[in-house]
Amino acid sequence: MKRKPLDDLGELQRSVLESVWDLGEASVHQVRERLNRTKQLAYTTVLSAMQKLEKAGWLDHRAEGKSYIYFATQTREQAGTGSVRRIVKRIFAGDALAMFQHLIQEGNLSSDELSELRRMIEKKEKEQSEGKS
Repeated sequence: MKRKPLDDLGELQRSVLESVWDLGEASVHQVRERLNRTKQLAYTTVLSAMQKLEKAGWLDHRAEGKSYIYFATQTREQAGTGSVRRIVKRIFAGDALAMFQHLIQEGNLSSDELSELRRMIEKKEKEQSEGKS
């Protein structure tokens, strides 16, 4: 079964997955405790979300005593990469430069953020020039 895109997950599933990423691995109780800081959820609600994420290929589990410990099958970075690729393809017709131009022109970037972007570009240019040598 093909994994549902991260962008297509519901709010609860996304929150559960974010919790597992943050914790590294977690039981249903641990995820529920974390999510209950902002919204009271029943154990069965969290369990159901985790089982759906497992069926969709986002989580897997191992038995530990009488409990299941869930862990993500993909890192947050790997999932984000796929989402960014889909956005670039769908919204910017595959043109990454157009996406960056849009983000720079429409975003309210601080001086620090612009400096960080310059640093990242310089680093990438250096890597590319060293690769050609």
